[in-house]
Amino acid sequence: MKKPRNRVVFKPYNPNQIILLPPSLDELIAANHPVRVVNNILDQLDISHLEESYQGGGSSSFHPRMLLKVLVYGYLNNIYSSRQLEAATKENIHMMWLCGMNRPDHHTINRFRGQRLKGHLKEIFKQVVLLLVESGNVSLKEVYTDGTKLESVANRYTFVWGRAIATHKQKLYNQLEELWRYTQSVASEELKGKELPAFEEIDSEKIAQTVEQIHQALEQTQVPEDQKEQKKKVQAKLNYAKRNWPMNWSSYLQSEQLLGQRSSYSKTDPDATFMRLKDDHMQNGQLKPAYNWQISTSNQYVSHYSIHQTTTDTTLLKEHLQGFQAQYQQMPESITADAGYGSEENYEFLEKHNIDAYVKFNLFHHEQTKQFKSQISKVDNLYYNQEQNCFYCPMGQRMETIGSFTKKTDNGYLQTITKYQAQNCQGCPLRGACHKQQGNRIIEVNHNLRLHKEKIRAKLNSDEGIRHRKQRPQDVEATFGQIKSNHHFKRLRLRGLPKVDVEVGLACIAHNLRKMSYKITTTTKNHKNKQQIELKKPKSTLVLKISQQYPKIYSLAA
Repeated sequence: MKKPRNRVVFKPYNPNQIILLPPSLDELIAANHPVRVVNNILDQLDISHLEESYQGGGSSSFHPRMLLKVLVYGYLNNIYSSRQLEAATKENIHMMWLCGMNRPDHHTINRFRGQRLKGHLKEIFKQVVLLLVESGNVSLKEVYTDGTKLESVANRYTFVWGRAIATHKQKLYNQLEELWRYTQSVASEELKGKELPAFEEIDSEKIAQTVEQIHQALEQTQVPEDQKEQKKKVQAKLNYAKRNWPMNWSSYLQSEQLLGQRSSYSKTDPDATFMRLKDDHMQNGQLKPAYNWQISTSNQYVSHYSIHQTTTDTTLLKEHLQGFQAQYQQMPESITADAGYGSEENYEFLEKHNIDAYVKFNLFHHEQTKQFKSQISKVDNLYYNQEQNCFYCPMGQRMETIGSFTKKTDNGYLQTITKYQAQNCQGCPLRGACHKQQGNRIIEVNHNLRLHKEKIRAKLNSDEGIRHRKQRPQDVEATFGQIKSNHHFKRLRLRGLPKVDVEVGLACIAHNLRKMSYKITTTTKNHKNKQQIELKKPKSTLVLKISQQYPKIYSLAA
């Protein structure tokens, strides 16, 4: 027999139902929702400097505090597009509550982000960090620093290379010089008293003048019949040169001005430099237009950030810390960074400002292995006598100094290198493993860097150094992982260094508020659980006492 089916009851559903007393948006938002954290924190900030940038007059403007909240909360929820932010202000309850039912369009949002916030966001970011410092979440004394590459919005195939520009300039000048020599060979009288400008002095105007001089000299010169065909080719080339060479030279100079000290730039984002980014999921590691993003963190909160056009991290630590000092009027007491920042210039800078440096140098881990220590070809394994200023080779032979020289780094820092040479390597049984040089072995030593390495090595191997080395990857590298991988902030949407600085600053503020919101929610949840446990304890204790004193009554109640 078939079992009768139970009666199914559905909940009422009527999308056209009119609510007599509609609920407010505030009632629909949880008490510990991140949107409330964004709203409360940004309401405490002083943005008078941003408000003063408005000139007034004309139509009314959306309040900058409201637009700032929209951007920060959008970045907190991985919404980076101005059109998606516009849609959120009309569809998302949290965003509608945050902007007070205002509906700025995507032009307004993008104009505020790309123009209004330039030069003002660093101050806003600073105030957020100082609030975190007051609450005990962030320390400005201990920082962990690292860098990463952010791909520009520019097309990856719009590169301009500095070497190519230099080659094109030299090639154009060589062609001009070739035309000049030919004209001198057939019309020396017409060019008498005139000289070709030097390569270093030439410009677009001088190129045009020189081409005109060559053209006039050839026009006034009669050549033999067998050279008339060559003269026609030269005149055709002169016509091309007259139309294009001055303009080409001007574009080369303009490109060099955009390059500055860089080796490349993008045509559609001239501030971006082509950098080697990490391989993507298809194992493509090609050069792409990008920016170098440096951050300092504390407890996984971003305490300072900076954007650079230089590829390597080594030359950026000094500039990054100077920005930290300008922002907070103080330097950190200690800094921890990986081997990408280990250089003589950086160690000198940190020592000058009394900063405890837990910055690894190249080969720090490798030099502590047995394999490295057994290699007699390494200069670090040779014994140095400081009193006599000499090294001893693996066979115990003295290596005397034979002079010194200085060399300049990319930043203009001067390094002093001392050279030492062995007395006699002929017939030495260890020569094959010791060196491959012809004659006696010569080594080059930077004593200042060597002394810095000894100090850094002792710090890194101390208990405090080991603690910092363990903390660094789970502090700063985890922060990059949160922002780039978990929240998909891998490619920029604005062009130009000032706008990129704003976009990165918004991502840093959003990260800090996201982390603070999570901490508040977790703390509140733990506090509620603790209260529930505390409420249960007296009750259970009371029941226990009753059961002990009145076992018969308790058994009846049970």
